[in-house]
Amino acid sequence: MTISKLWKYKGTKIRPRHKNNVMKTGALISVPVFLLLMTLFWKDHLWILYEKGVEDTFQNFTFNIPLIITSLTVSIVVPTAILLGWLYMFRKQKLNKIYHRQKISRMILSNKFYESKSVKSRITGRMVQKITYFPRFYYRLKDGHIIIKIAMDMSRFQQRFMELGKEFENGFFCDLVSTDMEDGFFTYKLLYDAGENRISIDDAVVNKGSMKLMKHIDWAFDKLPHMLISGGTGGGKTYFILTLVKSLVASGADVRILDPKNADLADLEEVLEGKVFSRKNGIMMTLRKSVEDMMQRMDDMKNHPKYRTGENYAYLGYKPVFIIFDEYVAFMDMLTFQERETAIQDIKQIIMLGRQMGFFLVAGAQRPDAKYFADGIRDQFNFRVSLGKMSETGYAMLFGDTDKKFVEKDIKGRGYAYAGTGNIMEFYSPLIPNGYDFIEEIRLAKGA
Repeated sequence: MTISKLWKYKGTKIRPRHKNNVMKTGALISVPVFLLLMTLFWKDHLWILYEKGVEDTFQNFTFNIPLIITSLTVSIVVPTAILLGWLYMFRKQKLNKIYHRQKISRMILSNKFYESKSVKSRITGRMVQKITYFPRFYYRLKDGHIIIKIAMDMSRFQQRFMELGKEFENGFFCDLVSTDMEDGFFTYKLLYDAGENRISIDDAVVNKGSMKLMKHIDWAFDKLPHMLISGGTGGGKTYFILTLVKSLVASGADVRILDPKNADLADLEEVLEGKVFSRKNGIMMTLRKSVEDMMQRMDDMKNHPKYRTGENYAYLGYKPVFIIFDEYVAFMDMLTFQERETAIQDIKQIIMLGRQMGFFLVAGAQRPDAKYFADGIRDQFNFRVSLGKMSETGYAMLFGDTDKKFVEKDIKGRGYAYAGTGNIMEFYSPLIPNGYDFIEEIRLAKGA
């Protein structure tokens, strides 16, 4: 067995002294500089003190007010400037680590995840508390992720240590990516500073049944079909949908667009002729035709000479079909009861049967009203995105019951995403340059 297998670096061990980590670090940087400068200013007086002793020195001592003011001013300003410069240069690499270790130490102490006993102080003679057990927490910041390992040492706190995910998420303002049990340690992996993982629209490409949306988030539609997008006006929902359209068209997919409000997506008729529908009859016809095409493909796949049980459309060389349905809820509200039932039945078939045949639904709505996503329909949208500001009710409609703490930031294209991993993560839609011409870019993508 190699040394690497016997010992793995787990990170910095959290100790009780880390509870004042930030203050200690500031003092460690600034105090030596302060003392050095004061020594330089008062070196003559210190030499006299050394030669004549304390008593003789202070009998003849006179206050040099200008020297006192100058020495104190310089000795305070310079260390402060050095400290601020250090914070500016190393705030991401160093300060965050120091601050995080302080937070973990304080969490352990405030929750009393330790054991202590009363002992008599040798200095004061009074009874004081001495820690006899402190849990083994290890912290490291690696590749934009916070990794916290906790030793499973059979203490009375062990079960509680496995339930700290939400505390870490809210305390570090980041997203829990995964948990794992390995080599006697329970590991939390959290994504730190999700905004750093934002990509440009040119990087949002489709490859082998998956679309890149952030550096760490992909929509693997072949495995996790159907996307639900929700967000209010100005949140970036339309631009995100246009980004999806551009990337899907560039991949050679069959993209069908339904825009009942006859707004931005309807303008794509110029480049996607015969694939864009805004009127009720055209939208209803497209839903029905999509179901018929899907059922026909099912028959064709089963009769294909290379057909194998368990293989999907891509294995047999078929192109995926995406139905981009913006303002889904608004359209349903426009229909009569019978029309609505017909549309919902078609949508159900696409959602329930589409994955194997390569038919995928992308539905956009300002608010995913539960009455139009009933009978388990919402749960079949394996990728769900919120963009912009939403109410608690809106988040509940989109993500279901969750104890996730949603934080609003005034950043267009920012929100939250559920990508089938079991965790809701902070999300940033791909960046779009100023003046970006979607019509022209989609025309170029179509011809590529």
